[in-house]
Amino acid sequence: MTERPPKRAFTARPADPESWVKAPDPRPARSGDVANFTARLTIDVTPGLRGQIKIVAFQRGVTVADMLRELLAREFPPAEGGTP
Repeated sequence: MTERPPKRAFTARPADPESWVKAPDPRPARSGDVANFTARLTIDVTPGLRGQIKIVAFQRGVTVADMLRELLAREFPPAEGGTP
């Protein structure tokens, strides 16, 4: 009987998850006003709304992500005096 080779991990787990989460993305920011640290946000929308968002982003010549970042920044401006 032949033995299976040990599974190779896709990537190593970080020793310190807290510093891994706060580490900046290796990609350069596209614009100067984008924060050094970003976080992924997942929301559920209907297929129809998703389609509308994609169409509007295409018509404006921007990516969906950039358009929604701008919308969220406009709707939720930074609180005075630091983080809420």
